[in-house]
Amino acid sequence: MMGFAVCAGAQLMCSFGMTPSALSVLPNNQTISATPLANIMDNKPLANIMPFGMCTCPANPTVAAATAAALGVLTPMPCIPVIPAPWLPGSPTVLIGGFPALNNTCKLMCAYGGIIQIMNPAVTNIQVP
Repeated sequence: MMGFAVCAGAQLMCSFGMTPSALSVLPNNQTISATPLANIMDNKPLANIMPFGMCTCPANPTVAAATAAALGVLTPMPCIPVIPAPWLPGSPTVLIGGFPALNNTCKLMCAYGGIIQIMNPAVTNIQVP
């Protein structure tokens, strides 16, 4: 199945976040496109993955503490993504900066349980397998 390549500015959403976020891709992945294309290693919190507003995941320690303080009423707290692994699965036949290209079907897991998805790849004229 072919997916679209993902570049800087792609719109992301976390299943436990309250607002979308934009993917930041550092210029070291410069390709022939006007904006840098992403690879599976563009997964660094606060460098590539910006916060998603407020987090609603009870597995997040700050949300759990605030919820306990509110006598069990779910209390969202500011999102700080914790990303332990690269984007999956990637496009292994297309390398960007020496790593598989990121396509719009890839997912990223937050350590607190959120699933980060690409809502808009920011480019629709470059397909990758």
